[in-house]
Amino acid sequence: MILPFIAAFTIGLICSPAGVTGAFLLLPFQISILGVTSPVANSTNLLYNILSIPGGAFNFWRKRKFLPSLAIALVIGYLPGIYLGSLVRVTLLSDIRVFKLFMAAVLLYLGLRLLFSRSERLEGEIETLKSGFTGVEFRFAEDNFSFNPLAVFCTSFAIGIIASAYGIGGGALMAPVLAAVFGLPVKAIAGANLVGTFAASLFGIISYTSLGYPPDLSNGLAMGAGGAMGIFIGSRLQGRIEERKLRILLAILILVVSLRYIFIF
Repeated sequence: MILPFIAAFTIGLICSPAGVTGAFLLLPFQISILGVTSPVANSTNLLYNILSIPGGAFNFWRKRKFLPSLAIALVIGYLPGIYLGSLVRVTLLSDIRVFKLFMAAVLLYLGLRLLFSRSERLEGEIETLKSGFTGVEFRFAEDNFSFNPLAVFCTSFAIGIIASAYGIGGGALMAPVLAAVFGLPVKAIAGANLVGTFAASLFGIISYTSLGYPPDLSNGLAMGAGGAMGIFIGSRLQGRIEERKLRILLAILILVVSLRYIFIF
């Protein structure tokens, strides 16, 4: 179980400063390196999320880089989408060849979104100015930002379907959307995104287990322990890394994996 631990630690360390767990990279690792091709890989990936997220989320909350209203909107939207996604995985995407192409498409979208989205070097604490069902406004790094919780809910529902079918909690898909579409800074949404991913992953495991695909505990525990350590350290280092560099690093990692599945099918 040393290899899953090391892989999860490295991925968590690199990805957590951007508010994602790196589960989107662990799924290809399970399929191509560990040889797990059934939906068990999906539920094991979700177990990794549950075990690895709490420490990193706590760091963001302690640093006052956490938006409760955003986290709530994400969780409520994710839950129904997650179950629908698990059904899609065990039916329409049961053929591993089809699933690999699906993974490549999801990763390609993620990589391109991150690579071409604009960002600024922003640092600071979050101060909520207004919070309601139709609008939330907050201050971060001496600038004001806002979002519509209902729009976030609808978006997270749709993303929950895709994320669960892939085998992730949704944070990796949601982060670039929140940044590029909603115009929110990555470092301000990271904590809420991790909490949303945690809730979605918990419900995802329940969904996959009810469908007969419980997680592999040995791989899941090893990856969870490695990821927990990597995410905890990575979230503490977030303030020392420029946001644009985070985006480029993640984009390169994602695109390399995506192109591998497209051209080495």
